[in-house]
Amino acid sequence: MFLDLGLVDKFHIYYEVLCRWLLSVKKNYRPVTYHNWRHAFCVTQTMYALLTTGKLRRLLSDMEVLSLIIGCLCHDLDHRGTNNQFQIKTMSPLAQLYSTSVMEHHHFDHCVMLLSTKGNDILSNVNQNDYQYLISLIEHTILSTDLALYFRFRGEVFDLINKGQTDWTDFEHRKKLQGIMMTACDVSAITKPWDIQKKVAELVASEFFEQGDLEKTELHIQPIDMMNREKKSELPKMQVGFIDGICLPVYEALAKVSPHATELLEGCKANRENWQSAYESRGLATQQKPMETKSEGKTEPMSGSKKNRLGKFGPSCTLN
Repeated sequence: MFLDLGLVDKFHIYYEVLCRWLLSVKKNYRPVTYHNWRHAFCVTQTMYALLTTGKLRRLLSDMEVLSLIIGCLCHDLDHRGTNNQFQIKTMSPLAQLYSTSVMEHHHFDHCVMLLSTKGNDILSNVNQNDYQYLISLIEHTILSTDLALYFRFRGEVFDLINKGQTDWTDFEHRKKLQGIMMTACDVSAITKPWDIQKKVAELVASEFFEQGDLEKTELHIQPIDMMNREKKSELPKMQVGFIDGICLPVYEALAKVSPHATELLEGCKANRENWQSAYESRGLATQQKPMETKSEGKTEPMSGSKKNRLGKFGPSCTLN
């Protein structure tokens, strides 16, 4: 990706140093269930596709492109498998160090540490002014992955796009675009083919449930539904809500900026249909569950007529 985008030549990056830096970035991801190196690489690949196939590179400067690629690779460095709220609730050292966007600030500082390490300094041939500018761009890309900031600022950029008032020669407009591009790539598993999306959703849920377990055992609090293992059966419903509230709006906006980015929107819509079908099927299966009546401590099976309406194998045949 660095080579294909021309970043190695443009910024005079030593190939050996680039390889060492990439290996260092990979090594600094923890083996957590979801927010690991595989996630970072997938996010970066989606950004590469947006820039090339999606034709968004033409709107951005070379420095902005470089910052997006570096930001994607480093956006979850040293993730612990728990979110910002968990850091705050546990009063972790990170929460005491950063007042807002706790994990995102940590990811960024970790990124700068690696970029500053001798032998990993891929920006060593950039002059001081450009270096400082690049670091500020990278900070923006990584902090943009905090969904709290996405919700706070998305209305403004969506309005600009929907009203056709964007001016991509304006740095602030490009900065807003980079922010939603980071969000789009961070959640892009929702656009993948169904078999992949389903597996990834299960990984995300597993990591959330692990945090929920910690909240129960260490903090003695009831986790929210998405973190509650007891609510696992509601995953399809929660995925539909996630798509409607976060994913669809950002992909619709990007498709308006560049029609070449529509494929992400179509993938998201297809998976919404799949999750909606799974939710409805689960609801139907629940409704068709065999009814039991208790009499004097004994369980009586449902009548033969009800059983026939459910088919030969009963309600289990409605489940995949």
